[in-house]
Amino acid sequence: MEPGRQTLVDNKDKPILWYFADPMCSWCWGFSAVISEIKKNYARELKIALVMGGLQAGETTPISASSREEIFHHWHQVEELAGQDFSFEKALPEGFVYNTEPACRAVITAGAIDATKMFAYFTAIQTAFYTQNLDVTQLGVLQQLAVDCGFNAKEFKYLFEGEKQQEIVNRNFAFTKKAGVQGFPTLILNKPEQLDIITRGYDKYENIAARLDKLLAN
Repeated sequence: MEPGRQTLVDNKDKPILWYFADPMCSWCWGFSAVISEIKKNYARELKIALVMGGLQAGETTPISASSREEIFHHWHQVEELAGQDFSFEKALPEGFVYNTEPACRAVITAGAIDATKMFAYFTAIQTAFYTQNLDVTQLGVLQQLAVDCGFNAKEFKYLFEGEKQQEIVNRNFAFTKKAGVQGFPTLILNKPEQLDIITRGYDKYENIAARLDKLLAN
């Protein structure tokens, strides 16, 4: 999909800023403060929409020792560049399957119940995974995080396990591919008859804000 040639949706209201992310993506964890600033400062100009990218959706093989070290290498990079906290000591234990689909589906479920809490729940999963070493591939953990965010446990579990949320999260994954997104975080500004990539990967707020201001001014 070529920016400037097509739009992801035919938006005739405010421009949409598509935020393609995954709650188990370390660079998205590093980006959390940046997206929070964007949400705070551009709420009047933009609709900001969270799309689940499916970093490793459907993974079934436990991570190897070498993969664990490679992941930790990325975590240290995020920690250094973005200043985010990580807990390494008990992270990614032997036998851990890095399947991001359940966490993505949980975010979709939270959004279906209360869209105003979707970002907060997304951040709650990130915080639990990266700083508390909780296994956010497990429904019990995701359900408790939902309760902590003010959701009803039974309603959350019922919707999470239903076919509709599975279909929606799969549509999110397909939408990510349609948009040509290959890494996270990615921001795409969707104006009528125009697409502009704001960032592919982590970037500082000041740089992103400068790009947004220029495009919104046109």
